[in-house]
Amino acid sequence: MSNGQTRNRQLPSKFNTTTIVKLFILHFLNSKNCYGNELIDLIENSLNYIWKPSPGMIYPLLRDMEENLLIEGWWEEPDKKTKRIYRITDNGRKHYEIIKNLNKPLIEESMYILKYTLKTIYE
Repeated sequence: MSNGQTRNRQLPSKFNTTTIVKLFILHFLNSKNCYGNELIDLIENSLNYIWKPSPGMIYPLLRDMEENLLIEGWWEEPDKKTKRIYRITDNGRKHYEIIKNLNKPLIEESMYILKYTLKTIYE
């Protein structure tokens, strides 16, 4: 961390909820094929049921990731279009490794800031 010589007036700004959810989606799809509500449940479970992404966040993100060839999807029953299953692509695996490595320092910095905010103000 900084010794105070550099002035940074902003908290880490490139780390946001969408980034977290995208990381989770690629993480889970790296292990198995999933449908949207299953991804929501997996994320909620991973966060110990404290928070879960809404369908309004997940489904547009899945469509965007599919358009960018990070994942591919197909209808379980094409005639009914009730459940869309997703899998990660080779491009998605490469992208996942890149964003996982890029975001780790931002996650750590955010945790550091929040930890010391809690310690300073609430202890």
